[in-house]
Amino acid sequence: MPGFLQAAIVRATPRGLRARTSPDAFCLIEQACHLRDLEREGYGLRLRRMLEESTPSLAGFEGDVVARQRNYMVQDPRDAAAEFAVARAAFLARAEALTDAEMARTASFGGRTITMGDLFAMMVEHDEGHRIEIAALVQLEEPA
Repeated sequence: MPGFLQAAIVRATPRGLRARTSPDAFCLIEQACHLRDLEREGYGLRLRRMLEESTPSLAGFEGDVVARQRNYMVQDPRDAAAEFAVARAAFLARAEALTDAEMARTASFGGRTITMGDLFAMMVEHDEGHRIEIAALVQLEEPA
């Protein structure tokens, strides 16, 4: 996912970085900042809490609220994408080193009990949704 995001940003024009597929959809700048923040404060935090606490209650991540509060539109998408890549690499390194006992740990999320496998599946599903959104943004810049 980090490489996919970085490639989209590199190809985008300044106008393309701000283009939206709909008024309420994230542009590429917001995509990069959202992925960075969710990786650190969502998935990374959830993984850490699942490893350190006994069945923690994990919070959701309100991406649209965070985007407004942090004024994503004035941030550098290249920096955000690079920071996302670093955070994802750290997450994956930790996830790859999990023991069987750590993989068996659980948490409460969204009113249900989740496993480490569920956490990883949530990440993959989230990535896929953003890949589709980013691909649509890239197509806005391609000549018809």
